[in-house]
Amino acid sequence: MITQDSIDTLKSRLDIVDVVGSYIELKKAGANFKAPCPFHDENSPSFVVSPAKGIYHCFGCGAGGDSIKFVMEYEKLNYPEALEKLADSYNFTLTHTDNKHNKPRSQVMDKLNEWYQNLLTTKQEALEYIKERGIYESSIEKFGIGYAPDSNSTLNYINSQGFLLSEAIDMGVVGYDGGRSFARFIERITFPIHSANGSIVGFGGRTITGHQAKYVNSPETAYYNKSRLLYAYHHAKQTLYKTKEIIITEGYLDVIMLHQAGFTNAVATLGTALTPQHLPLLRKGEPRVVMAYDGDSAGRAAALKASKLLSVGGFRGGVIIFSDGEDPADMVQKGAIDELATMIRKPKPFIEFVLEELLSLYDLRDPKAKEECMQEGVAYLKTLSPILQEEYKTFLASRLGGLGVSPSLLKFSQDTNQNNSPLMQKNTHKDMWELTLIKTILEHPEFIDQILDVLDASLLQFHSREFVLALQGRVDEPALMAIIVDDKIQALKDEDALKNELIAFLSKYYERELRTINNQSSIPFEKKAFNIRKIRDKIAKLKKGELVAFKS
Repeated sequence: MITQDSIDTLKSRLDIVDVVGSYIELKKAGANFKAPCPFHDENSPSFVVSPAKGIYHCFGCGAGGDSIKFVMEYEKLNYPEALEKLADSYNFTLTHTDNKHNKPRSQVMDKLNEWYQNLLTTKQEALEYIKERGIYESSIEKFGIGYAPDSNSTLNYINSQGFLLSEAIDMGVVGYDGGRSFARFIERITFPIHSANGSIVGFGGRTITGHQAKYVNSPETAYYNKSRLLYAYHHAKQTLYKTKEIIITEGYLDVIMLHQAGFTNAVATLGTALTPQHLPLLRKGEPRVVMAYDGDSAGRAAALKASKLLSVGGFRGGVIIFSDGEDPADMVQKGAIDELATMIRKPKPFIEFVLEELLSLYDLRDPKAKEECMQEGVAYLKTLSPILQEEYKTFLASRLGGLGVSPSLLKFSQDTNQNNSPLMQKNTHKDMWELTLIKTILEHPEFIDQILDVLDASLLQFHSREFVLALQGRVDEPALMAIIVDDKIQALKDEDALKNELIAFLSKYYERELRTINNQSSIPFEKKAFNIRKIRDKIAKLKKGELVAFKS
C-alpha cells in the first residue's frame, strides 16, 4: 500500500495544466484553460482546467477532479495505477507500507545509455561518421550520443548489471520473440530520447553497417509514446519559453546541428508525422512554430499535413522547405548560418503553404481539375475561423486563375448552431448572488460563522444544496467544481464586503417574507401581527446596517 505522505508529496509536485495538457490540447481562457471534453462528444469546449485550484471540471457531463482523477478516467486506471503512472512521469519514487515494494523505477535506461556512450569512444567507424557530419564533442556529450554493439553484448551487459530482462523488455530496449530475447539496437549510433521532464524513455538508432532500416526508434511502451514526445524537447524548452518560438525538424542530426549553430529551440518528431497528440506539448509557452522540412515528396507531404493541423489549431508560424536535397544539418555544416536564420525569421505562413501545396497538386489548365482544386481549398478554409476564411478566399481565387475565378464563387456556409453560451448551462437557473456566497465560503472558510449567524440553506432559492456541500468542504463534488472554476463568479474579499452583501440579501428576503405573511389568511390575527412586528423589526435593523440573527 502506498503511504499517504508519499501520495501528498507527489500531489504537491503535480501541475494540473501539465498533466491534463499532456493528454489533450488546452487553450488559455482568462485565468483558466479550456478544451473540448475528452469524456463526452461536444463541439464547443465546456471542459475547464483551473491551475489555481488544481482541478478540472466539465460543464457538459459533470466530470471533474484533480490530476490523479484525470489520469484514472483517461487511462482507465485504478487509483494506485494512476499514482504509479504519474510518479514515473515526474521521476518520483513512491513509498509503500510494504518494504518489498519500495524500489525505485528501473535504471536500466540510464545505465545502458552510459554504457553506449562509453562504447562510442572505442568505435572508430561511428566516431568518423559523427565527425563527418560536423558534430562537435560537446554535442556528443550534451545529447548523450552513444553506440550499441551486437545483441549478445547488450544482453550480457544488462544481466551483468543485475537488471532483469523483463525490465529491459518493458522499457523497449530488448525484444522477445519465438522464445528468444534480442537487443533492439544492434550496431547503431544511439540517440537517447527523453520525456519532457528529462527522463530517458527510449532510443533512436542510426545504422553504420548497412542495415536495411537507416533509422529505428524504440517501440511504444508505458513510458514512450512517439506521438506525444519531441526529440530534445527537454533541451529546447528553456529557450522556446524565452523566445516564444520552436523549430520542428525531421531528424536527430538536424536538431543537434541547429543547437550547435545557436538555434537551441530546435526539436524533431520521432519517426512520425506531427499528430494532434503533439499539440498539447507544442501549446506550452504559446510559441510561434516553424516547421523545417526536407523538399522531397515525403517532406512536403509531412509539412502539408502538419500545416493543416497547426493552422486549424490556431498556431502562429509557418514552413521552411529546403531545396536541392539539403536539410538544416547540411546548411549548418556548410556555414550558411545567416541564410538559415533569415529563412527561420520568414517562413511561409501555414495557410498560404497549405493552399499553394493544394494548388500544386492539380493541373489548373483543366477546368474540371480547377473545380476540384477549388472544392478542396474551400473544404480546408472551412476548418478555419470566419475571419480567416474571408481573408484567404481572395488568395485562393487569385491563385486559381486570376480574374478567371471570382471570390464570390467560393461559398462558405456559416454554422448557425455554434454554441457561444457561457460556462453555466442554459437550462438551469443560476443565481449569481448565491453562487458568489458559496464561492466565498469555499475560498474564505473563516467567514462561515459570520454567514451562519444570519442565514441557513433554507433562505437560498436556487443553490441550497451547493451551499450545504460548501459548508461540508465537499470540493470534490461536481456542483462545487463548476463554481470553483467559473471565473465569472468572484468570491467576496473581506468582511465589510460580505456584511454589505448579506444586509442587501436579507433585506430583500425579509421584505418577501413580510409580503407573504400579509397575504396569508389562514393564520390567526394575533400570530400574524406578531410575525409582522418581528420581521419589521429585523428590516429596521438591517436598514441601520446591523446584521440580525436568523432563527428558523
